Parts: sequence; C-alpha cells; structure tokens
Amino acid sequence: MPLISVVIPAYNAEKTIKATIGSVLSQTFLDFELIVINDGSLDTTADIVSNIQDSRIKLISQPNSGPQKSRNRGICEAQGEYLAFLDADDLWTPEKLEAQLKSLRANPDAAVAYSWTNWIDETGQFLRRGAYISATGNVYEKLLLIDFVESGSNPLVLRRALDHVGYFDESLVGGQDWDMWLRLAACYPFTVVTSPQILYRKYPNSNSWSNNVERQELGFQRVIEKALAQAPEAIQCRRKDILANRYKCLVVDALERPAGQKRGLTAARFLWVAIQNDPALLRAKVLVKLIFRTTAVIFLPPELAQALLLKAGKFLDVRALYGYLRIDPSASSPTSAELT
Repeated sequence: MPLISVVIPAYNAEKTIKATIGSVLSQTFLDFELIVINDGSLDTTADIVSNIQDSRIKLISQPNSGPQKSRNRGICEAQGEYLAFLDADDLWTPEKLEAQLKSLRANPDAAVAYSWTNWIDETGQFLRRGAYISATGNVYEKLLLIDFVESGSNPLVLRRALDHVGYFDESLVGGQDWDMWLRLAACYPFTVVTSPQILYRKYPNSNSWSNNVERQELGFQRVIEKALAQAPEAIQCRRKDILANRYKCLVVDALERPAGQKRGLTAARFLWVAIQNDPALLRAKVLVKLIFRTTAVIFLPPELAQALLLKAGKFLDVRALYGYLRIDPSASSPTSAELT
C-alpha cells in the first residue's frame, strides 16, 4: 500500500488540472497514490486525467456534489497512512511531501505538518507571499486567531488523526478547511516546514465559490461559534480578537475584487464589524486608505473606480491592514502577520 494518499477534487478544471497533477508527479517522494475525484465536470477534466499515464493515478467520477464531499470521498478511497489534499488549480514544489513527512517523523507526537504558502495568479506568476508563520506544538489558539495554514492544499495529515476528529464538515458553506485544521489542532500538535511549498492560485476577476466573500463570512461565523463552544474559557475570552482578525481579512478580500457598489458596501460592513471588535483600528494609519478605497468603489462607476485604484497602486494597497492582525495569543497589541 502507498504511504501517502493525495486527494484532488476537480470540477471543470481543464485549464489547470494537468499542471496540478504534474506538480504531484514531480515530487521527490515517490511512494504515494493520487486520487482525482472528478466532481461532475462538464468540460474535458476527466479526459485530461485519463490521458496521463501513471499507475499511481486513480480517477473517480461522481455527480457534482462540491469540494468537501469530494474530499471526503477521496478519504474513503485512500489507502495511505498519511493524507494530503490539493485543489485542482494549486501547485506544490517538488520537495513538499518529502519535507512534510520528514517533519512529522522528526516530531512523532504531531499529526499535521504544514508549509508556507506563496500566492500566484492565473498564469502562475508570483503575486505575493503568504503568512510565513511558524507555529508548532499546541497551535489551537493561534490558529483561531489566524488561519496560518491558509488553504486546503497545504497540510500532510496522519490518517488516524482524521479518522479521530471526523472528515470535512459538509454542512458548512465556507471555512471548511479552517474548521478541519482547528479540529485537528484541538487534539494534536502541529509541525511546520519553514519553506514556501504551496502555490495558491488567486483569481481576482472570478465569480468562483472561493471569491464569494458573503458566503465566506457565513461559513467563518459558524466555524468560530463551533470552535468557541468547545474551547477553554481563556480562549473564549479572545472572541473579539478572533472576529476582528477574520473581518480584517474579509475587508481585504472584498476590496481586492473588481469594483462595484455591492462589493464596496460589503467591504464597508466588514470594516465596521472589524472596528467594533477592535476599536484600535480607528487610530490605524491604514484606515484612510480603506475609507478612500471603499468610498471610490461605492460611489464611482466600476470602470472609473478600477482605473483610479489601479493608478493609485501601492498608495492604496489595503493589505497593510494585515499588519493590524492580532496573532500572538500572549500579546495585548497587534503584531504583524507578515502577509504583505
């Protein structure tokens, strides 16, 4: 049996699936199986996968049911002692599996190994670095403050730990990855590979599920309530910090999307919730940028707003808001997450 099972849920992924699978087949660690769940694709995804000649690939087609049900189907089919998940448009560096497995073996109490992430665009070009946070051991509180794992394409997880905490929550409309990592962190130590090994693809102009910030908000709210309902009182006291952090990230997500009045009003609401939970934002230097950008998106025609914001460039880069995330559980003031 293979030591590692890699699960890729794929829906209409014909543009990226070959490169994604290629990044798995290029791994320096070879003892794996690759399970591709074709989730009712209407394009040539299944044909592309079928034409890749490698005995380690197993293609399973099913009616469209969503990425979480696809991942859970992959878990049920997997034979490996460890599992890794990869979205059909993300990429891994060649040493990803080998480095994470080595980290887990060096830390036998740990059940999850994660790496750092870089963000890429539709063409695979570098956009920006991820959080680059190196939390190990009992990471539960820090993971509630900020999802430093950053995507479902990141961790290598011990199979018996997944069996213990349960599979991906199919009832959530957003935040399923974060929910899974939190449930694992509540029971098991984490370990980290301090190198960017996940290339997470962003589509600023897409209307995809992951770009639906309203749906993300609903999912994140549920994840936070689930986690805090079972958390120790000392962590429950961090509710405002947790909510403030999440809404700061949602503000950035909303304002990085194409301009439009609805998107601007959503960003303004997110910002208000963030301020309610962290009034110190009223003194933050980035607040002027946020207000200017939000106002432009709300009141100007989308084309004019987009042109203005593009011309302003770094001057109005709202990602500076990441510098006001509270990521140190022992600190009473913000500490930068290095997300810019």
